[in-house]
Amino acid sequence: QTQTNSQLPLSDHSVASFAMLASSIPSSLLFLLPLLLPPPAHPTDVIATSDPSVRWVELNGAPLSHLVLDPGAGHLYVGGVDHLYQLTSDLEVTSHVRTGPHLDSPDCLPPIVPQDCPSATPTHNHNKLLLMEAAQGAEPPTPVDTQYVAANDPRVSTVALVITTENKQEGGRAGGIMRLMLVGRGYTSKGPGDIPPITTRRLSPVVPPRRAFSQEEELGKLVVGSYSEYNNHFVKAVAHGNHIYFLFSRRDMWHKKEYRTYASRLCVSDRSFYSYVEVPLMCSGGYNLAQAAWLGNHSGEPALFVIMAAGQASTPVATGRSALCVYGMAKLDAMLLRAQEVCYTEGGRGSGGQEEAYIEYAVSSKCLKLPKDSLSEYPCGGEHTPSPIASAIPLPATPTFTSTTQLTAVTTATEAGHTIAFLGNREGHLHKVTSSRHHQHPVHALCIGGSSVSTDLLLDKNQQHVYVLTNSRVRLSLCSPRQTDCQSCLAVRDPYCGWCVLEGRCSRKHLCQRHTQPNHWLWSFEPTNQCVTVQSLQPANQSKDEQTQVTLSVVQLPALTKAESLSCVFGLLPPQPAIVMGTSITCQSPAPELLPPMPTGSDHVILPVSLVFGRVTITTGNMTFYDCGAVSRLNQSSQCLACVSSVWRCNWCPLDQLCTHNHSCPNQHIILNQRQDSPGPTSCPLVFALQSSALVPLGLSTTVVLRGRNLDVYTVRTALYHINWSLSVQLNLTAAVEKTHGNTNTFTCSPHQVTHTHSPVCVCVCVCVCVRVCVSLAHIRLLCYSVQLYDCSAGQSDCSQCRAVPEEYGCVWCPGSPAPSCVYNQSCSSVPADSCPPPQITQVLPVSGPLEGGVLVTISGSNLGMRYQDVVGRVTVAGVLCLPQPEGYQISTRVVCELQPSGKQREGPVLVTMGTAPPGRSTQIFTYQDPQVLDLVPDKGPVSGGTRLTIRGRQLLTGQRSDLSAFLGPRPCYIMEEVTDSQLVCQTGSSNQTGGVPVRVLFGKAERTVPGVTFHYLDDPVITDAKPAESFYAGGRVITVTGRNLDVVQQPIIAVWVEPLEVQRVKRRRRLALLTAKQQLVFNSTMTTVSGTDQYLSVYLSVFLSVSQGKSFTYYSNPEFFPLNRDGPYRFKPGGVIAVEGQDLTRAISRQEVTARLGDQECEVKTLDNTHLYCEPPEIQPMSVDDSNELPSLKVFMGNLQVDLGLVQYDSDSLLPPVPLAAQIGLGAGAAVIILSVLVIILMYRRKSKQALRDYKKVLLQLETLEINVGDQCRKEFTDLMTEMMDLSSDVGGPGLPLLDYRTYAERVFFPGQQVAPLSRQLDLPESRRQTVEQGLQQLNNLLNNRLFLTRFIHTLEAQQGFSQRDRGYVASLLTMALHDKLEYFTEVMKSLLQDLVQQYGAKNPKLMLRRTETVVEKMLTNWMSICLYPSSR
Repeated sequence: QTQTNSQLPLSDHSVASFAMLASSIPSSLLFLLPLLLPPPAHPTDVIATSDPSVRWVELNGAPLSHLVLDPGAGHLYVGGVDHLYQLTSDLEVTSHVRTGPHLDSPDCLPPIVPQDCPSATPTHNHNKLLLMEAAQGAEPPTPVDTQYVAANDPRVSTVALVITTENKQEGGRAGGIMRLMLVGRGYTSKGPGDIPPITTRRLSPVVPPRRAFSQEEELGKLVVGSYSEYNNHFVKAVAHGNHIYFLFSRRDMWHKKEYRTYASRLCVSDRSFYSYVEVPLMCSGGYNLAQAAWLGNHSGEPALFVIMAAGQASTPVATGRSALCVYGMAKLDAMLLRAQEVCYTEGGRGSGGQEEAYIEYAVSSKCLKLPKDSLSEYPCGGEHTPSPIASAIPLPATPTFTSTTQLTAVTTATEAGHTIAFLGNREGHLHKVTSSRHHQHPVHALCIGGSSVSTDLLLDKNQQHVYVLTNSRVRLSLCSPRQTDCQSCLAVRDPYCGWCVLEGRCSRKHLCQRHTQPNHWLWSFEPTNQCVTVQSLQPANQSKDEQTQVTLSVVQLPALTKAESLSCVFGLLPPQPAIVMGTSITCQSPAPELLPPMPTGSDHVILPVSLVFGRVTITTGNMTFYDCGAVSRLNQSSQCLACVSSVWRCNWCPLDQLCTHNHSCPNQHIILNQRQDSPGPTSCPLVFALQSSALVPLGLSTTVVLRGRNLDVYTVRTALYHINWSLSVQLNLTAAVEKTHGNTNTFTCSPHQVTHTHSPVCVCVCVCVCVRVCVSLAHIRLLCYSVQLYDCSAGQSDCSQCRAVPEEYGCVWCPGSPAPSCVYNQSCSSVPADSCPPPQITQVLPVSGPLEGGVLVTISGSNLGMRYQDVVGRVTVAGVLCLPQPEGYQISTRVVCELQPSGKQREGPVLVTMGTAPPGRSTQIFTYQDPQVLDLVPDKGPVSGGTRLTIRGRQLLTGQRSDLSAFLGPRPCYIMEEVTDSQLVCQTGSSNQTGGVPVRVLFGKAERTVPGVTFHYLDDPVITDAKPAESFYAGGRVITVTGRNLDVVQQPIIAVWVEPLEVQRVKRRRRLALLTAKQQLVFNSTMTTVSGTDQYLSVYLSVFLSVSQGKSFTYYSNPEFFPLNRDGPYRFKPGGVIAVEGQDLTRAISRQEVTARLGDQECEVKTLDNTHLYCEPPEIQPMSVDDSNELPSLKVFMGNLQVDLGLVQYDSDSLLPPVPLAAQIGLGAGAAVIILSVLVIILMYRRKSKQALRDYKKVLLQLETLEINVGDQCRKEFTDLMTEMMDLSSDVGGPGLPLLDYRTYAERVFFPGQQVAPLSRQLDLPESRRQTVEQGLQQLNNLLNNRLFLTRFIHTLEAQQGFSQRDRGYVASLLTMALHDKLEYFTEVMKSLLQDLVQQYGAKNPKLMLRRTETVVEKMLTNWMSICLYPSSR
């Protein structure tokens, strides 16, 4: 993959953009800070919100991956897909460079030449690195295979850092300064496999033949044994002090092989990576994968802020659960030094013998025991020190902040001595978190978009704003005009903000003029800070009719100068001057006439009292103004009690009927409020009790007596008392007054008979006492009491109901004339009845029940007892005791009892006995019966339910319908239809598993099971196909739906939903069809609801309870037929066919579905294409089916579409005459001659066949004889061979077999027949060409180490026609010698080629594979086995 470099020439600094090309990455727009604003007019317009400090810009190149800030000029550089931008600090685009797409392919090495790489296609360029370098931009070099700066995969991370170090080789040039770039890149399976995870690249100086960004031998790199096993994922590279730090996560191959996060360190001056050491970072809570990091200050000390996420099991995939952990740089350095020291001087073991450090990445090094001063002598390591070192002890940390949404970015700032961390997450939220020693929790979250926040999160140079990729500049503080009061400002909990008291705004501390004085600026993040508050207000409430001094006690009041003053503002009234004395403020309450009116239905109004400095409201309290007159007006029934009991200081004037705040009355007598150490309500004159009974029967003369107290206040004049009855008609009765002891009075009203036309059972009426005072001529209502008027006869229809009325009402059952009734005891003209008539039963439900009982029987009638206890043990059903239920009993009219078991079938009446009276007997006969369940249809159904089961049996109508229920195992089966005595129908519910379940029917508590039959839940139907998938508007095509388990559904339904695809207006309708075959569903696709002439519609076909995914169904316009003949009937000559023309005849129908009829006979359709239909009519003209015409008409039927093409008339003149007799005889003779000739030919063929068979058997016998002879010869030759071998072995004797040395053995095996191996000769080259040839050989070696190149190279050679078998063996042997020291790689390549060989022979003839050495890989396999077997041969 091609790596490109791009610069922005408009800046004094060059921006190195390291990118990679990847296919199928779409280019799109990216919005910065999408805050519900209208879209910009141009893709690079800057949009300003209502807050002028918040802006956002829209850029091409999503996803934007990197952001760099030039701290000097304040410029921003943004890198994305195919784009690189330069912006001002206000997000205005000043320059733009396109970096792609470029021609690229993962199968080719750079540079990409279209002729050499036919698979190269234009590919998007992903920005992988974006760094600032203080130098003028230069032209990017032509990339070669050693310039893989970044990982060539958009999903694999790459980090880098530019450093300055001494140029040891060229110390006399450019001041001896060298600019290098250290790059950390993740593992990718594409490209060369020798690029290590951390490499050093040269930036300057660049002297030919060196190249910029090249990986040189003298520049260091981190050597790794097998990078794919470690799978490093780099997160951040930072510089601190004299060291460089890399943060990454990888698999811990030394211990549990789990993924962990590591921090590694290198000395800036160490080019050989001798000082490399790493330590694992542990974030408690299971957070093990680093996602982002930032080097900032924590409590004044350098610290590494790391976003950690919890991984999915043992994979490098991060979950949403993430946290922020902070690691102090001092502790990190101490851990790294400890690991380095232990590995240098103690062999990696601690004082207790436990392992503290080890050598990582599978390199040939180990921890040593060097002198104790080795670390101080060699702080950055040396050639003799072990490396790379890894600590076995992690650096722990506790999460500062946790989140259930994955965090993706972090940056920090310092404000007022507090560290504030800004965290971005995957959902586009930006969290602001304080991270000091005392406060460690979030203070605000801002939504900036729906996409993930990029890891590059930067502050501007003034630390006023933060730049976010998805991508926005967001204000660091939320101090905005929206916080208009102190409470909302402090509620923000923003460490940047505070409330400026005298300025009345939420601001940063330095923006408040008097922030140095106490109580003038209140910090939002200090939990103990409170707003300036009115602690108390004296008086807190006062009468609206008076004006007083109001004193406010204020907490945290800021100090003022002598020239400054405060004011009090009551509601919306003009301000009043305030006098400040310490924390107390005094001001005058407003005049009564200025107060607002009382709200309707209220006796007070609350006004805010604001303390104002100039135009700024400092704090606000509330003061209540009350109206005593409104207190009494709102309580007309008891004015005195309401007045003296109110929460306000109101007093009552009884003679003036006045509630006032004053302490005197016009007529002197006053009753003070209970809050003024006064008896209060106990001094009010009132009627306090109803002495006579509150029950007043209708139609009877009754006297009402009431009692009152404190009425002496009215004895100044003669008073007349009246008792007022409040009913439908006003009654005024004269009352006699009698004074008793204890300052009380008794009122006795004159007797009066009360009647009521509606005769209710009980009516409550109001009885009031009014006093007429002659002095004031005013009616004074003292108090009202309620009495109940009732009628015994209302609702008491029989004796039991009458006698059940409580005794205090005095209702009796009077047997007098004209009819017995329930009356008041004093109204009965005869002796009341002591007992009631016998019970009467009018209805019994149900009239049958199971032998086990358990059903409820409802008995209706009269005189069925006065209470529940009267019927307990007195009800029998068919001679069996029935237990009454208290919740179903109604006095005298209904008894509900539970049927008890009978033990056998029986029948009889229902009896209810009351006392000694004869029992009540029902006219209905109750039957104990034994219901039976016999059969079940069907016995299977889908697990989704919906099957209608028919359960057959006998006496199924036992009990009531509510007592009957059915169950399939534990699940109910819902009874759907009316139950008959022989069957019931229920619908199954859903089940969570398949299998058989018993069928149970419950009759109350009696259970019956279908004997020997279970209902089977089966899997739901599955639809595999539905065809055809198209039709025309007229419909009529037969749709066949096929699948599995279609017969499980009892009544399948095909539903078609018609939806327009474009602008068509189609009425929505669903059509149904029933299952007609066991495995096929036939659907008539008639559609008559389509209007318009649009070309097609799309419908979705689904089957009820069985389809999980719909199949597209298309409707087309109807086929169009043209008439046969426009002028008269179509003339047809018998023996031919009728050609019908039209359009779109085959678009939605097949020939087999088309029929044609000519009159009363069929016209056989022979051919059907898009424009023609050919049918063959009968030889004789058919009869017409239309009585109005003698000629038959041709009609074509396509589904429901019927087209009449016109009349057809046979041409009788063209009929041929009958065949003559002579011609018939001639034809017969000719046929006989032909048959005889055929028979002669058949006989001759059989004779020849027998002769050939005899010859074949003769040849077969000769072959068998030859095979026997060859076998005998082979056995003889094998015997001679064995004899010679024994002679040879006997000649060897004691010394054993002679063995060649390995070199000679390998050369003879690799190159059989060659005297000297081809690669053993020395290169005879002139010195002028030796460097070029050696460089070419080195590049060839790099190519051979690329598996993709090597396999393609071998396949290409084998595809050549002139590549002989000898050449294949030589190439395989040369490759074996070239890769002899990398047998693992050689084995992997051989396995890959063998897989290709297996696929090649598997498609042809597998038996021929490996028979002969015909391919390169077969010779490679021979060489590989010879190498492996050599030690065994010795």
